[in-house]
Amino acid sequence: MKSLTHILTIFLILSLSVSTTFSQEKTPVKTTSKSLKDSVSVKGTTDSVRVKRDSTIIGKDSTKNKGGLQAEVSIIARDSQRTEVDKNISHLYRGAKVKYQDFELSADYIRLDRNKKQIFASGIIDHNGKYVGRPIVMTGAESPKTVDSLLYDYEKQEGNTYGIMTDVEGGYIQAKVVRKNIYDEMSLYHGLYSTCNLPEPHTHFGIFLSKGIVTKNQIIAGPSYLVLQNIPLKFIGFPFAFFPKPDKRSSGFLFPSFGEDYTRGFAMRDIGWYLAFNDYWDSEVRGSLYSKGSWEASINTRYTVNYKYNGGFNIRYASTKAGVEGTDNYGTNKDFNVTWNHTQRQEANPGTSFSANVNFGTGSYFQNTGVNGTNNFNDITKNNMSSSISYGRVFADGKVNFTSTLSHRQDMNKGDIQLQLPNFSLNVSSFNPFDSKERVGEQKWFQRINVGYSLQGTNTLNTNESRIFRKETLKEFTNGFQHNIPISLSLNASHFQFNTSVNYTERWYLQSTRQRMENTKEGYVPAKDTVQGFKRAYDYSVSTGVSTKIYGMYPKIGKIQAIRHVITPSVNLNYRPDFSDSKYGFYKKYVDQYGMINQYSIFQDNVYGSPSAGKSMGIGFSVDNNIEAKVKSKSDTTDGGFKKIPILQGLSFSGNYNFVADSMKLSPISFSGRTAVFGEKININFNGTLDPYAIDQAGQRYNKYMFSDGKLARLTNFGLSFDYSFNPKASKNRNNNIDSLRNQMGANMTPEQAQALSRISADPNAFVNFNIPWNLAGSFSFQYSKPGHVSTITSTVNIHGDFSLTPKWKVTFNSGYDLKAKEISLTQFNIYRDLHCWDMAIGWTPFGRYQSYNITIRAKSSILQDLKLSKRNSSGGSYF
Repeated sequence: MKSLTHILTIFLILSLSVSTTFSQEKTPVKTTSKSLKDSVSVKGTTDSVRVKRDSTIIGKDSTKNKGGLQAEVSIIARDSQRTEVDKNISHLYRGAKVKYQDFELSADYIRLDRNKKQIFASGIIDHNGKYVGRPIVMTGAESPKTVDSLLYDYEKQEGNTYGIMTDVEGGYIQAKVVRKNIYDEMSLYHGLYSTCNLPEPHTHFGIFLSKGIVTKNQIIAGPSYLVLQNIPLKFIGFPFAFFPKPDKRSSGFLFPSFGEDYTRGFAMRDIGWYLAFNDYWDSEVRGSLYSKGSWEASINTRYTVNYKYNGGFNIRYASTKAGVEGTDNYGTNKDFNVTWNHTQRQEANPGTSFSANVNFGTGSYFQNTGVNGTNNFNDITKNNMSSSISYGRVFADGKVNFTSTLSHRQDMNKGDIQLQLPNFSLNVSSFNPFDSKERVGEQKWFQRINVGYSLQGTNTLNTNESRIFRKETLKEFTNGFQHNIPISLSLNASHFQFNTSVNYTERWYLQSTRQRMENTKEGYVPAKDTVQGFKRAYDYSVSTGVSTKIYGMYPKIGKIQAIRHVITPSVNLNYRPDFSDSKYGFYKKYVDQYGMINQYSIFQDNVYGSPSAGKSMGIGFSVDNNIEAKVKSKSDTTDGGFKKIPILQGLSFSGNYNFVADSMKLSPISFSGRTAVFGEKININFNGTLDPYAIDQAGQRYNKYMFSDGKLARLTNFGLSFDYSFNPKASKNRNNNIDSLRNQMGANMTPEQAQALSRISADPNAFVNFNIPWNLAGSFSFQYSKPGHVSTITSTVNIHGDFSLTPKWKVTFNSGYDLKAKEISLTQFNIYRDLHCWDMAIGWTPFGRYQSYNITIRAKSSILQDLKLSKRNSSGGSYF
């Protein structure tokens, strides 16, 4: 708490002002000032503060001062001012405020007694009998100080302050007596540090300090004890204590939490050490130990450079005992997981971008560890992991765009991994080579010719996580480059649009394959050789087509005023040569063990594939449909009081007929569409494929149309999905609050804040808003596949939501049902209780592999995140 010198100076000026009634007045004043130091003394129940000044020279007549204050003093009384001329006393009422430079004093009542040379500031009693408008003192960047009242003698330069409370780094401090010396040190007597911001904390955790000294970097206290729920716990006390109070990050011990797992035994989780290297780089080293031999370790590092970039990485390793000791299934599972995120600010290097979002490791890490015992729903139900490190640059005035990416995809169920190290692309914006910058008027037809160019390159590896770190795996990388040059021309004629295009693609490879028969003890078997050396492959195609729009209107039906149907048909003619012809050299032949001649492409195993075999000359066709209705709306007065309702959006069918194919000239017909129902609150998406040809007993397609048997086509696959929130306001409010939280935190957010923000962004149930009374949302997905005689169906239903029992109690849940497996998916319930300056969370997984419960009570203050009480227990699960 800084010196009260500004109060003295301001009210000295007031004492010399003219006694007139005003609501707002600004007075420029001058005075001579030197360095000010003060000592503070607070006594008795009224918490008085005695202030003494040293060697300060202030003129009593502002008209005679030649130097000193150069700033303007602002005096405001929102309600009124009353002056007692005979007593030389001025009274300021309601919203009284005094400003000088970075100092501000506000109160609902301020009294200036010029005869006694005293200033008095206090609140007032309102019509409800409550004391409101307490004086608030703000100085510079320091947090505001709230007091019950303030009395100051500006002639003797001393005063008293009653009922002081202020926030200090996420907590609140009160003291019966405070004395401040010239060295900016405070002596406390009967002080209380609490997490509650109320003058009389009703639910709080506090530390009572009988006496102590507060300096810039430390607090030294005498006898101290805990206070919980206003109950003094003197048996939990200390004869003396030392509390570091650094003004920057410092390394220190990280307290663990304790719990119990069903088979891993008693647990001590997340014990560790915090390493503060500097203001831009810190790390947490943590570990978890279990009584039956399992253990986990992690290192979490964060870094930031202001206005340039920020990020962090987390490396986790786990050794988990599985099975029953002494049996054949007993063993140790060793898993790891690595994450890294990096974000570069756009203004740091305009035209260049660099970002990273990495997540890789063993596919069984989350299942075997239960996500470090937290049973996080999103992590446990993951089916895949992916990573991406990207670099991009735009040059040539934005006409050329280069991007390069290192990426990885991992199927956590099968253990399959695909690596692209790297994958890059160079794209040139399309341009009109025959157009002129000096052209006047519309383009001629040849000036509409549009040309583009793109280059892609990749180095790819497909393997399994059990083989990824072997030396021979490095030889399995495949690589290549692909150039693409599209040339197009678009012309409009009346209601028709004509499009012509020529596409040329060239691929460069450093490997190719050869197939042959190898003589072994078992006989001749097929063999494949990889031939090193540069090879090029190219193909091209030509297409021309026409499209139009057909509009249809249906008559009025009941409340529906009109239904509009828009059909967009398109037809194109396309041609592509047969690149399997021997003159190109892209395809070769060999005789198999049965004497049959087999044709293959020497590029069939390469990353960008091979030019297609077979000549193609056919007609491509597609039809797109949009249907919407117009109904009268009482709430929507725009568009003449009518409201448009989409009935069917983007219902499209497409296919191709190849004239030169020897059989099965008609391709499968693909279709897709979407619609929205219940006021566009449910979005439904569907897609599928219809095969016009029949299949034989072996499930193979042959040249016979299905309609010859009285059927239109075979449905070979179909997909349907939708999701819905019964309270859209809840989802919108959650997104708005997350954006607001991110803006408040800014770039200099603490590690705890960054972790919390990441958690609530990913988990719908992690953000608890007590202002939304309820929310219920669900989703459904269905997939059907039947290419032959055997069909495959997958179908799942998921549901999540929350509701408020009272304004302080919130219950959230998520669950689902696998219709194929006929079992309930991971189900979790969470109960939250708002305890004002604390909160309580109860998590319960009632059944299944991750059956468990946990109870946590923690302080809300960000600086006291380790001040918590946790209880975890797991009663089942194969990972324990």
